[in-house]
Amino acid sequence: MARDGRTGRRRAYIGSFTAAGGPGLVTAEIAPDGGALALVSAVNDVPDPSYLALSQDGHTLYAVSETAEGAVAAYRVTGDRPVPAGAPVRVDGSGPTHLSLHAGHVLTANYGCGSVTAVPLRPDGALGAKPSGRLQHTGSGPHDRRQRGPHAHQVQPDPSGRWAVSVDLGTDSVRVCTLAGGSLALHREIALRPGSGPRHLAFHPDGRHAYVVNELTPTVTVCRWDAGAGALRPLTEVPVLRDAPAGDAYPSGIVVSRDGRFVWTATRGEDVLSVLAVEADGLRLTGTVPCGGRWPRALAEHGGFLYAANERSGDIAWFAVDEATGMPRYDGSVRVAAASCVVFA
Repeated sequence: MARDGRTGRRRAYIGSFTAAGGPGLVTAEIAPDGGALALVSAVNDVPDPSYLALSQDGHTLYAVSETAEGAVAAYRVTGDRPVPAGAPVRVDGSGPTHLSLHAGHVLTANYGCGSVTAVPLRPDGALGAKPSGRLQHTGSGPHDRRQRGPHAHQVQPDPSGRWAVSVDLGTDSVRVCTLAGGSLALHREIALRPGSGPRHLAFHPDGRHAYVVNELTPTVTVCRWDAGAGALRPLTEVPVLRDAPAGDAYPSGIVVSRDGRFVWTATRGEDVLSVLAVEADGLRLTGTVPCGGRWPRALAEHGGFLYAANERSGDIAWFAVDEATGMPRYDGSVRVAAASCVVFA
């Protein structure tokens, strides 16, 4: 976890939508005897820092600016208040919704235009002056309103560190990419079920399985992952709700437990968290619980607790997790207007 170098206090960082009244980038302190969060500070110099990622040493925090112009920003986080590490950098893409660190770069998934951007990192962790590479997705899907074009929603490295994997809601596909010399190149595109609307992918700790949560249908696609070949093979699709929803369900976040026994998902339209037990080449839905608020946009696991960023109720809720069943039990929440994510090192 992130710790203050002077005090040893454990820290978490919360993103929010400033356009919807959010405080921006929030620093929180984690209770030493549990999962409770206490707010420490907020910085609102970058609009809509909706998704965050920490450097491996925990000293630099990166945030997207999910706006039409699209940017990424870096902060030093060794004290109580994040300090900008240079000016934000435009990502040559609109509406970046996710970012990750890979091979000395920050990668952003740009939902609005359906592209992935690479921004180089300097030796001190600050951002380079401009992007070094950009890969434009192409294609569409059968959903008339949501899939008229590509919508890259997530990008992350695979567990081997050889590949960058991007998930595109608009094209019903996952792309495996290379990053060499600062340039992104498509290695392989994997088609998922038409109309499923893949949103986010999470790898299993075994490095051989991956789970894709779908936004346009309340399901998870179970896949085999071959890191040597950079190949993803869909195996089966599993529901995240017991009963069919009355309307659109809008699944969002997905997390695999550290021990690899459970997968948790969030569904915004139903305001629930789902628990799925991991089986050989599949998943089994075992139950759902209320998310502790409204519209859970993202999930995170840390220290035996599961955290949900509830955007419309404006809070981060935390849940103690039953070790035997994986079932979350609501334990508390803290107010953060228009909360969008929470990250731990």
